[in-house]
This record gives sequence, structure tokens and C-alpha cells, in this order.
Amino acid sequence: MTRLPGAGAYPSFEGLLERKGRLSGTSWGLFPEPDRGAPSFISPDAVLAARNCIRTGTVFGLDYPADAFDPGMSVKRSAPRHTIYSSHPAHRDDYLDGYFLQGSTQVDGLRHRRADDVGFYNATPDDRIRVGTPDLGIQEWADKPIIGRAVLLDLDGRRKDLGEPIDHAAGEPLGLDLIQAAMAAQSVSLRPGDILMLHTGWCEWFLALTPEEKQRTRDSRRATGISQSKDFVAWAWDHRIALLAADNFAFECLPAVPGSPFLASAPNDGGMMHQQLLAKLGMPLGELWRLGPLSRHMKATGHWDALVSIKPLYVTGGTGSPANATAVT
Repeated sequence: MTRLPGAGAYPSFEGLLERKGRLSGTSWGLFPEPDRGAPSFISPDAVLAARNCIRTGTVFGLDYPADAFDPGMSVKRSAPRHTIYSSHPAHRDDYLDGYFLQGSTQVDGLRHRRADDVGFYNATPDDRIRVGTPDLGIQEWADKPIIGRAVLLDLDGRRKDLGEPIDHAAGEPLGLDLIQAAMAAQSVSLRPGDILMLHTGWCEWFLALTPEEKQRTRDSRRATGISQSKDFVAWAWDHRIALLAADNFAFECLPAVPGSPFLASAPNDGGMMHQQLLAKLGMPLGELWRLGPLSRHMKATGHWDALVSIKPLYVTGGTGSPANATAVT
């Protein structure tokens, strides 16, 4: 298998494709903690090095309110209902009804998607993905949170600088070429174990719409996101990305581009990349992240990296969770 400089024991994506049978194109069995997936790229040394990203001591919460997307793009995920009650005059307690764990800022866990052609990550049997089982559960990243260096690429800013704002109303697909152009324009590079955050501006655009406009956008089933391509999947793996996050609905564009290379392998997802990233590579996805304020701060300081902590809810066997993400710059 071919290897990249500094890649350690992990093969390149080309090397993954050379694996035999169901292992082809997967990272199954390569990580020391099998259910942890790509966050395993973050070594203790990488966590220590992330301290160097703290220059101003400024802290940003990267989550939107639990009920921010009401209505949102999801047809099934509604906003939670908050109830406060008291047992006596000096007491207050509360709870949420109808709380969809992926209804607002979120992290997709490894049991969120099954690959149509080869199954769940690490060949986990289908009957293990149910309530009461821990396999591939989000608790893996709650018990040992995902913490490390994060790099923000301002795709929204790059396109505005070119005088060509992203067309959110049309649900524009954003290609790998734009990501690479933003990296060059910001003079940033990626290191193994980095968390990659892509600022598209979609969330702020969507939340500024009227309720009627939000409903029409949801009905259109179109949303800005990363264009589906084999090149992007290979690029993300070869850069040893620990987690991919963006401020849009599904990370990738909705619907998948007509020429998606995953139409045959992911028919139940209409050619989306989720199956490639989650079920085959074990790479978690962050969606609906609140990246606008952080992006503007980074542009002002000229530094595009931060120490980021991601601690999902400790729900054993959860398929996803609020991100509970914090950036320190």
C-alpha cells in the first residue's frame, strides 16, 4: 500500500481501494479503538499542539439553540418542547419533549448511516444497531471527547471576495476546488488529526428567512453543501481529517449532484456521500454548526485555527447528538 509522508501506519485512500472484498475503500479494522473511527487520528501530541492555537483567549460556542430550526429543512425533526415544573415553591426542574438529537447543531455518529453495499462501519451486524446496544454509539465520543486543532475555511468569504456569492436559494453544490482555493487564499495547511470546519453562510441565510420562505426552501429539498465526488472523499482521508463540519443542513449538497459517483453504491441515499464518510471511513460529520461569529473573528485576527472541543451527549447507542462544540482562539 502507498503511504503519504507523515501518515504513519495508515494507507492512502488509493491503498484503501486496494484492500480486498468488503474492505475495499474502508478503514475497517485499521484504528486501535475500532468504534472510535477517524477521531483516532488525533494523537495526544496533536492535542498538546492544539494549545498553540490559543492566541487571544476568546471563546466561541458553536451550537445554535435546540429550537433554532423551526421549521428547518428536516421533514421529520421538529423543535423540542421545553417544560418547567416545580414540586414546591423553592424548587424548579425542567424537561424536553420531542427532542430530536440531530434537530439543530449536531454530530452524526457512525451508526447514523449504513452503506447499502457493505453494511455498517466495521461490519457491525445490523441487529446490533438498536436501543440498548453500545456498538458504534455516540457515547464513544462522549466518554472520550473529540478535542484538537480545528481549521476553518471561509468558503462564503472566498466567493464574496470573487464577487460571486454562494447561491443558497438554489442549493448550490460546492466543489473541492473551492475548498482548495480557500485554503490557498487563507494561507493555511492541514495536519493529521485536524477538525475541518467549512463556513458556507447557509445557516445565517436560512435563519434570516421568513417562516413562509423557510417552508418553501424545505419543500424544494435543495440545500447548499459539498458536491459529491470521489476526489473529495479521497482528499478528506488522505489529509487524515478527524471530523468534517459545516454550517449547512446535510454537510453535502441536497440533492446529490446528477453525476454523483455514489448513485449505484448508495441508492437509498440518492447518491449522497454520507455512506462513504460514515460507514466506510468512520469519519464523523458535523451539521448546522454556528460558524459565522467565529469566521468573522478569525478574519479579523488573521488566524484560521482554534482549539475545539466536541462532547456529544452520553447516550449509549445514540446515532447522533448535539455537538456541544466550543472553540478557543
